Amino acid sequence: MSGADPTAPEQPADKMENQIQSPGQDVPPAYNAPFVPGPPGPGIPPPIAYPVGLPTGYYNPHQASSFPLYHLATGSQPIQYQPGRYPMPNQPPPVTWMQLPTPMPNCPPGLEYLAQLDNIHVLQHFEPLEMMTNFETNNRYDVRNNLNQMVYFVTEDTDDYTRNTYRTLRPFVLRVTDCMGREVMTMQRPFRCTCCCFCCSSCRQEMEVQCPPGVTIGFVSEHWNLCRAIYSLQNEKRESMLKVRGPCSTYGCGSDSVFQINSLDGVSNIGSIVRKWNGVLSTMADADHFEIHFPLDLQLQKKAMIFGACFLIDFMYFERSAAQPNHQHHH
Repeated sequence: MSGADPTAPEQPADKMENQIQSPGQDVPPAYNAPFVPGPPGPGIPPPIAYPVGLPTGYYNPHQASSFPLYHLATGSQPIQYQPGRYPMPNQPPPVTWMQLPTPMPNCPPGLEYLAQLDNIHVLQHFEPLEMMTNFETNNRYDVRNNLNQMVYFVTEDTDDYTRNTYRTLRPFVLRVTDCMGREVMTMQRPFRCTCCCFCCSSCRQEMEVQCPPGVTIGFVSEHWNLCRAIYSLQNEKRESMLKVRGPCSTYGCGSDSVFQINSLDGVSNIGSIVRKWNGVLSTMADADHFEIHFPLDLQLQKKAMIFGACFLIDFMYFERSAAQPNHQHHH
């Protein structure tokens, strides 16, 4: 006996196949997939330099060396996007930083950049809020080389009350950071009253330069002169190293303003700090552009002091103020 039910009617073969392929069965539908599996092998782990779960190029705020839209001039492809945002055709290109220099003996970290340069540009950020409201904001500067690569970023650290009360005479702290976000240099200007006799030493403007922060390497000290700006660049012992001699005409009026860097005897011309004339921006807004020249083989301490003198000159002669629309200096 075969065990088959003799009373069950015979069904066509195509209906029996439909029952076998019914939805209640665990049999996948028959189709030809275009996927071609590759050879077996281990999975590729994520790069060590990036945390698990983040794609390559993702900005991680906990990594000191990660900056959005900033990359070093090493030849690698720059990061072209920000997290959660796709690049647009009119989006500004990413900022290129100067390649990290090789550490030098007896050199403060971050000051090695100046050893490779004989010409740097200091560009102040344009602040529309100041023009519209006369509210003084913290100054910000980009420091670039001749290839338009970022060398340093300089930010002012002053409270709102001090900035808007004392304006161009305000005491300030400038913090200089590199591409790693390290503060490599600090500049401090104390408050000096100008209501007394101008020839009094306590009324002369001064700025201290620290590199690294907390270690004084020198001072930029103003000297009284009847018709022009005169400064001395001093070391940490207040011994004069160089002199800065400004122009004798109205500053920033239709032409570049050149501040010569001379030796102590006044014979040798070491370099210059040039405030470039930018037309309307030079007269109506704080958007100054300084170009600093010095010999390539000049001592790093002297280069740092010339760099620092640029900012004191900017605050004293080219910083616009609502209280002083013409901004004529007392000299």
